[in-house]
Amino acid sequence: EPALERFHALFRGEPLALDKWFALQAGAPERGGATFGRVRALLAHPDYTPTNPNRVRSLLHMYCLHNAAALHRADGAGVRLWADRVLELDARNPQLAARLARALDRWRQLAEPYRAQARQAIERVAAHPQLSNDVREVVTRALEAS
Repeated sequence: EPALERFHALFRGEPLALDKWFALQAGAPERGGATFGRVRALLAHPDYTPTNPNRVRSLLHMYCLHNAAALHRADGAGVRLWADRVLELDARNPQLAARLARALDRWRQLAEPYRAQARQAIERVAAHPQLSNDVREVVTRALEAS
């Protein structure tokens, strides 16, 4: 924690370094829900800007696409966070949201209860009335895949 704080203090004005700072935390090994809690906190961090595609990729793509242990939690909170962020991004940047939506492409390969939670999250995104064609294509394909 002190090293992360020091790094942030030293490099807060360097966008690329901050992207790495976000990615490092989102990709940390999951231990007792700590990574999930950190990602939720980082979503509210003053340096996290949901309109900056690089920042979104650094935090959310690292968490959702590269940290399966943190994403797939017994309580389903990780995939609910995924669904919330896909829907939020879709209104602003459908291409970025579609890339994030791919995180649950292989949901059928998960064991229960993770499979059911992932399916429910995908169905929630698919049911959104103003869903872009980009995201709709990804989630529809994921639900139809066998």
